[in-house]
Amino acid sequence: MNDTRIVQVAKQLPPFSRETKDILPFVELWLAGQEKRFQRKVLKIFQGAAVDKRYSIMDPEDVFSVTSFQDKNAIYVREVKTLGTQVLQNALQKAEWAADTLDFIITVSCTGIMIPSLDAYLIDALGMRQDVVRLPVTEMGCAAGISGLLYAQNFLKANPGKRAAVVAVESPTATFQLNDFSMANMVSAAIFGDGAACVLLSSEEAAEGPRMCGSEMYHFTDTTHLMGFDLTDFGLQMILDPGVPQAISDHFPNIVHPFLEKYGTDINNIEHLIFHPGGKKIVQTVEGLFGELGKNIDDTKEVLRRYGNMSSATVLYVLERFMKKHPKPGEKGLMLSFGPGFSAQRILLEW
Repeated sequence: MNDTRIVQVAKQLPPFSRETKDILPFVELWLAGQEKRFQRKVLKIFQGAAVDKRYSIMDPEDVFSVTSFQDKNAIYVREVKTLGTQVLQNALQKAEWAADTLDFIITVSCTGIMIPSLDAYLIDALGMRQDVVRLPVTEMGCAAGISGLLYAQNFLKANPGKRAAVVAVESPTATFQLNDFSMANMVSAAIFGDGAACVLLSSEEAAEGPRMCGSEMYHFTDTTHLMGFDLTDFGLQMILDPGVPQAISDHFPNIVHPFLEKYGTDINNIEHLIFHPGGKKIVQTVEGLFGELGKNIDDTKEVLRRYGNMSSATVLYVLERFMKKHPKPGEKGLMLSFGPGFSAQRILLEW
């Protein structure tokens, strides 16, 4: 049987960080020209976002200063290369793998634009083989951390004895729009932070780590308007529909139960919930739904509190927490994330 196993997970945070309380003066300054009631409402959103701290590829002074899309994207390109290199090196070191043993590299990001994509730079920086297969995953937003694992599994299933790396690097602060006073921009500014994660996977017989028993996408029809970015002259402008939590709630039973049934189990047998923390409202919605099933998503809430929503990388931070706990052999985990499309992506793991 050709199993795909998750061998190692590593994370890497960018150099700048601020606690939410220290960001509030910047927010007040930014909103100085807006009506007082609006200012109070936005400050409340920041204070109630369940995010205590976030990290960034640039200093808050730079985030809150007007720069062109070109300038912000140039910072994104420069810093993403650094973070991507650091996190991949970190993961390879932990797994005791040489970079030239990788057969497949997937890079994941939706918060900036670079061609060639990040994987090309990583191949050079780490001295990978010339026949390594590359796949950049873009435009899939928060769901793409799981998308990357799903594509890696498909590659490894078809190619026994191979190794793959998924590298997710995101900088939502590079997309922050100073001239956009919509609620979508306020909410995203309050919940998002920057970060990188790397997952190493293998279809080698001797590989150790949780086995990917099943993985699937689930597409919500006629929901392309719920989430995404509009590309404007000022950069990537956030689209975030208030209907997202309700859409998740409506589809939840169809997302979870048939998937688990297909792979011969059910929610009662799932010990570990590895859920992407989209934001406070989505977390509350999913927590309520899982709570009814007697499950908790404490690790998800803790990742949101410590780092904010780092788009595609966030669910991999939750996975890293579970890997460190060394679950018992036979225990199962369900990975779940949501993203633009609108879609839910799921993986069933067994330790």
